[in-house]
Amino acid sequence: MSVLRALPRSLAARPYLSIQSRSINTTPAYPGHIPLNSFENAFLAVGSAVMSLMDPYRADLIAALGETTAGPALPRLRDIMLASPEARQILKDRPRINTRTVDLNALAHLPEGTWGRTYKTWLERTGVTPDSREPVHYIDDPELAYVMQRYRECHDFYHCICNFSVNVESELAIKYFEFANLGLPLAAISAKRNTLFSEYVPWAMKYGSTAQCLITVYWEKRWEQNVEELRKELGIRDSPAKWSKKSLASTAATSNDAHVNGAAN
Repeated sequence: MSVLRALPRSLAARPYLSIQSRSINTTPAYPGHIPLNSFENAFLAVGSAVMSLMDPYRADLIAALGETTAGPALPRLRDIMLASPEARQILKDRPRINTRTVDLNALAHLPEGTWGRTYKTWLERTGVTPDSREPVHYIDDPELAYVMQRYRECHDFYHCICNFSVNVESELAIKYFEFANLGLPLAAISAKRNTLFSEYVPWAMKYGSTAQCLITVYWEKRWEQNVEELRKELGIRDSPAKWSKKSLASTAATSNDAHVNGAAN
């Protein structure tokens, strides 16, 4: 299979490279898996980085970049999960987060102040859907591929538990939080905003580095827990997030694009 067939659609359409033979086992290790050799992985990483800067709303390019640059972060996260009884159960069950697996109507009927009701309210305010996450393609180890998928699908939970919306500043703040908390590389995005660097980034680095590693939380088993008790348990407090009218569903279409791309890493 040519490496071009493995690339996200717009990148693959460009005549950067054509490879007729490959030196690795091309048998997929899981549904949707696209095996890459080291050269192809590097080519995809560089190409996705360049193309995503040209078109920052391409979630598939951001996803490819995240997978090809994850490096030792995923094995380290798996080891952290294996050391936690709660996270070991996640690896055993391999739950998915989407509208087929999460009963949003049931969450809407939970008491105010519970984690599940808070999450449902956050989805309504932001206009975000849990069905917008890109599947993993380029990570060879099936268990590590699941760790990456789990991270993507829990990204909304991190926004919600930290009380951030989905505007650009909030997305960048959560990326810094994830960098400090999970050790994942920062996305290739930047912004010059006073609030971001004066308030959000210091908070994200402080609490991201001291909070419990969020990938170890079995969020779906915590729906009925009081959200403030959950935040206290995880070590998350004093969120500087500021919700404005731009954060609400009336402008969700634009902010959701940025959010989906941030979660694609």
